[in-house]
Amino acid sequence: MANPTATFDTSLGTFKAEIYLDRMPVTSKNFLDLAKGGFYDGLHFHRVIKGFMVQFGCPYSKDPNDRRAGTGGPPHGTIPDEHPADAKLSNEPMTLAMANTGRPNSGGSQFFINTVHNSYLDWFTPGQSKHPVFGKVTDGQDVVRKIESTPTGPGDRPRTPVRVNKITVQE
Repeated sequence: MANPTATFDTSLGTFKAEIYLDRMPVTSKNFLDLAKGGFYDGLHFHRVIKGFMVQFGCPYSKDPNDRRAGTGGPPHGTIPDEHPADAKLSNEPMTLAMANTGRPNSGGSQFFINTVHNSYLDWFTPGQSKHPVFGKVTDGQDVVRKIESTPTGPGDRPRTPVRVNKITVQE
């Protein structure tokens, strides 16, 4: 059975991502449940760093000017870190990875799309910052590049907000 596909309808276009439910079940199920429940619909990319990544999923980003954007999580709280020995997926370009506070088991709703190979963020490398990969953009990489190229202001926030209108999951 194929992995689910998430279609992101954004203010800059549409992109699709395969969600690795077969290899990262805890993190993937968390994302899929939030997406299917409409949690992400209407939120904005709150952190964009060209040559690094684009970050999304904070409930406070519904208002793109909210100073709290980037600090919130889902109503159910955090999820356990997922580090399966048989799923050493690197933070390669166009992969989706769980964001966290830097502390163990602090992932929730926020994730980022790597725009370069950020191998130092891999959960299986030395260091404190561990970000499990749970999907990859398979179509619409040009849209992700548009988001990445959005001019930013203080806090790496897009000057012109980039909204996710809706995420649709196809299983």
